[in-house]
Amino acid sequence: MNQDRVNTLTGKTDQGELIKNEVKKYLRYWFWFLIIAFIAISAAFIYLRYTPNVYRTASKIQILNKSKGIEMPSSSFIFNRSTINLENEMEVIKSLRISELVVRNLDLTMAFYEEGNVRTSEIDGFPFSLIKTIPNDSIKSHQSFKILIKEKGFEVYRGNSEKPIIFPNYSSFNVSHDLPFELEAGSLKSIKENKGKTYIFKLSPITAAAKSLKGSLGVSVMGRDSDLLQLSLSGESKQKSERILNEVISVFNMDGIVDRQEVSKRTIAFIDERFELLAGELDSIEGNKRDYKQNNNFFNVESDAALGISQRTEAENEVFEIESQILLSNMLAESLDVRNNDYQLLPANIGISSVNTNELINTYNSLIFERDNYLTSGGKNNPMVLSLNEKLKELAINISNSISAYKSQLEATKNQLIKRNAKFSSQVSAIPAKEKIMRSIERQQAIKETLYLFLLQKREEAGINLAITEPSIKVVEYAISGGAPISPNRKNVYLLAFAIGLLVPFGVIYVSILLDTKVQGKKDVELRVPKIPVLAELPKIKDENLVFADPTDRTTQAEAFRILSSNVNYVLPRVSEEGKVIYITSTIKGEGKTYAGINLSLALTSLNKKVLLIGADLRNPQIHHYTIPQMDKNELGLSNYLYDDSFDWRSALIKGFPKHPDHDTLLSGTIPPNPAHLLTNGRFEQLLNDAKKIYDYIVVDTAPTILVTDTLLISELADVTLYMVRAEVTEKSLLDFSRNLAETGRLKNMAYVINGVGASRSYGYSYNYGYNYGYGSHE
Repeated sequence: MNQDRVNTLTGKTDQGELIKNEVKKYLRYWFWFLIIAFIAISAAFIYLRYTPNVYRTASKIQILNKSKGIEMPSSSFIFNRSTINLENEMEVIKSLRISELVVRNLDLTMAFYEEGNVRTSEIDGFPFSLIKTIPNDSIKSHQSFKILIKEKGFEVYRGNSEKPIIFPNYSSFNVSHDLPFELEAGSLKSIKENKGKTYIFKLSPITAAAKSLKGSLGVSVMGRDSDLLQLSLSGESKQKSERILNEVISVFNMDGIVDRQEVSKRTIAFIDERFELLAGELDSIEGNKRDYKQNNNFFNVESDAALGISQRTEAENEVFEIESQILLSNMLAESLDVRNNDYQLLPANIGISSVNTNELINTYNSLIFERDNYLTSGGKNNPMVLSLNEKLKELAINISNSISAYKSQLEATKNQLIKRNAKFSSQVSAIPAKEKIMRSIERQQAIKETLYLFLLQKREEAGINLAITEPSIKVVEYAISGGAPISPNRKNVYLLAFAIGLLVPFGVIYVSILLDTKVQGKKDVELRVPKIPVLAELPKIKDENLVFADPTDRTTQAEAFRILSSNVNYVLPRVSEEGKVIYITSTIKGEGKTYAGINLSLALTSLNKKVLLIGADLRNPQIHHYTIPQMDKNELGLSNYLYDDSFDWRSALIKGFPKHPDHDTLLSGTIPPNPAHLLTNGRFEQLLNDAKKIYDYIVVDTAPTILVTDTLLISELADVTLYMVRAEVTEKSLLDFSRNLAETGRLKNMAYVINGVGASRSYGYSYNYGYNYGYGSHE
């Protein structure tokens, strides 16, 4: 086949066309989409009709910094960093303890409902007075009561009981009963307005009601760096939800205040206890300090040290003076020579402090002067001189004795001073140790005094904080309920229902298409075998109209085969002017090769061409069923010619379709035992060569290729081989077999023809061709 023709016939489909084809697959089932969408939307309407409306109530609070008070600012306060842990506050708000307090404060163990014809809705209260007569803690299980407002009074049903308790005159106070509540009409007007209505009253245990509130309460942070919290609650009754949220805020605020007051109280109590201990410890330390000073003659480190040093210096000076006196006494004794009677003047006033010795020295020196005077005038033998010598000798002895006695006195005094000096030195050296002990005592005293003052300050702070305790939170926005219900969301429900109405049929169709292994149309063949052209799609026709016997017929079937005949001409080779041989084959039987062969031959004759139709399926001939009139199965035909050399095939030709004068048919003939042998004996080739000189087209109905080899044995004699594929019958996997026949050359110049395509799957048949435009009507 010409390559340009192949490329033209097998041109690739662009992306837009692929999408369009995919959409068409689903648009065929538009009625199902419409029906299921209608059912889904109707179900959504019923759901919305019977589902109670739920409203969202929200409030906003700001968590205040609990550390701010009269205490000194911390670094986090200076640098404006919040010390609030919002996650902790959120957990406290949602705690079961807070929920239980709210339940007790608002008595949420009671729930009120109004029963309607369609649905039962929760309300904030009854139009009459209901007084609960049992404490909350005595409610151990869930209880339900149905209250009916009748013409003459209340009728109350406990649980599922069918026996009512009747309260005439709309009051239960004058009737003996065991119900946990009392009923009384608030006003006759409200009773008359609600006469005939049914209400439901439910009691729940404290724990169950608290858990329910905890689960339904929502707490979230308003922003990343914000200290605002949003509290939300959903419920059927706006008033009840608003009361609950406001009570949660109040309980949480009071909880924080009580906590801080409790902290202040505990702080004051603790400080008071510490005051008693500190006072005793301070008294003990001061007593120890007093006793230590008294026992050690220690009053002040500086004064005691100065006194000790001055005493020691004074003693050392006295010792120095005494040693000086001893030295002067020794010098005086050395100058006094009593043994040699060499009486000389003695030094006077040399610093000796002994008065007696100084007087003796002065007397001695006076006698010396007197003796010297007599010695000068009278000589040494002068009786006065001798007398004075005797006196000097006695006086010298007295002076020597006086000096010795004075020295002994000085030595004794010196020893006493040395001992006293040692005492003063030991006292001075002991001062650091005493100072260390004293400092330790004073340090303990200072620590206790500082702690005492610090606790005194904290006690004052705690007392002030207790007196002026600030709120834990700032209410930014009290509970407000939204105007539109959040559940059910009508818009979302309808959108979801509409989406389900589209997705369900889409999913079913998608799965059915995904699991469908049959060929549905041209696109399936082109995707699997892209290199082999599809010449035409033949529409699905009713059994009674399989053959268009009238050459002027303008039905969809007739036009489809005319298109096929035109496309066949396009792929036929232009080598010679002789007639062209067209094979019609298929993979298995039942794919419409005989039907296509007959109608193709008729379409060619309607174009004023001479056509010969040959039934070459010798094993299962079918052409005789479509002739007019219907021929016998064993009518002479091709098999007789192939078997008998003397048989003239022209004598077996029939006019099977009277309105097509240029159309001849050669039936298959008697079914032979060896069709393959007959088709390869050369007689069939000779028949085709002879027919080419007479006819413009020879259409050959051959046997299926996968069942027998008859068609493959004579395939080289064809100018074009039309391979039939039947929609919804042929398996897609069988296309691989036909593609292999074409690629290996066992079928010559092969092209596909798709048979039995529905109008929604065909390429153009859904538009009815429009061939009646300008030609009038045709029955």
